[in-house]
Amino acid sequence: MPRRHDNLFGQIANFQALHAAARRAIRGKRRKSGAASFFANLEAEIINLERQLRDGSYRPGRYAAFEVNDPKKRIVSAAPFRDRVVHHALCAVIEPIFESGFIDNSFANRKGKGTHRAIAAYEHYRDRHAYVLRCDIFRYFPAIDHALLKAAVRRRIACIWTLALLDMIIDRSNAQEPVNLYFDGDDLFTPFERRRGLPIGNLTSQFFANLYLDAFDHFVTEVLRAPYVRYVDDFALFHDDPDVLADWQRRIAGQLRGRRLRTHPDKTFIAMTLETTQFLGYELLNDGGRRLPEANVRRFRNRLRGLRDGYRAGTVGLDQIEPRVRAWIAHAEHAETWRLRHAIFGSGRFAPNRSLEGPLSPCRPRRFLEQQSPEPPRRQPQQEHHRQPEQQPRLPCREHADRQSRRDHGFAGRA
Repeated sequence: MPRRHDNLFGQIANFQALHAAARRAIRGKRRKSGAASFFANLEAEIINLERQLRDGSYRPGRYAAFEVNDPKKRIVSAAPFRDRVVHHALCAVIEPIFESGFIDNSFANRKGKGTHRAIAAYEHYRDRHAYVLRCDIFRYFPAIDHALLKAAVRRRIACIWTLALLDMIIDRSNAQEPVNLYFDGDDLFTPFERRRGLPIGNLTSQFFANLYLDAFDHFVTEVLRAPYVRYVDDFALFHDDPDVLADWQRRIAGQLRGRRLRTHPDKTFIAMTLETTQFLGYELLNDGGRRLPEANVRRFRNRLRGLRDGYRAGTVGLDQIEPRVRAWIAHAEHAETWRLRHAIFGSGRFAPNRSLEGPLSPCRPRRFLEQQSPEPPRRQPQQEHHRQPEQQPRLPCREHADRQSRRDHGFAGRA
């Protein structure tokens, strides 16, 4: 039985902790009205929040829910700013307690992890095994069971005040899309009687999503002893024998039923690792290369066109455009997109390797396959590139791809 921690609430409900949490919560939100209003009277707001937490009168506010369709239809919920301050203060205390027990190959919403390390781990195992079992959990956030989540929290937390705050945040989750799944022992009304669902967008929801599958992670790595990578509800297992993966798939389904979850029937499959696949926003090639999916590029082009229109109309400022563009560039730089980025940005403000000077330039359409062509040599003049003799295509080499992947991404794990 793991050690349970007590006397935590004083580390959450104090002025210094809430002040530091407010500073973290406002990052990237300074233009939001709720954040600006809170910081206009910061000390009084924090003192009031501390008092409410200590006397038990604190109640979370109502979520603002909106629908997004990028890349798929989801309901995203935004908590009031003062509640986000509480979420930051709470997670700063309880996350380290659980973090020490999480497996290394769970990469979502953790310090020192992230999307690119998850992809590097995927490539590491892919280059050493012939087959992969790809799994996706059906409607993961809406399906998280509140009673099972609270039980997982109580395995490590004993502080009654902290547990009361955690229960309140879980219970006050707004309604999510319905997931009416039946499991062994359920009657007709069970799916409607059990509280389920966490709001996508909450800091606490990101932590709860990792915690909810922690026992499952340990089953896969310690009982099945499988090479394993997970990012939220998207995970992969690797082996040289597809029959072993089929057996693992059956056992995984049984474990997930114990968490009242199911794998997505259309997104769970066994495939050869030599096949090109999409994982966490990239197309991973068997020679170690990466491309952006065409749908990703098309969505960004449309988004950038809207930002340019807003900029010309005076409704969108450069301070709003630049972070979004830079975020996409940071994502695209991890794939073979040198020509693609130049095709999109031309020689304007957001051209690769240029200073932030000059007007925003219009998009210049090109065929997607041309945009995805390899980068030209660094020291070769651009105007002479077309006169160079064409190189012979290089045959895929797993050993080379593995060395390149580890060199580029710093992943040194072992299968």
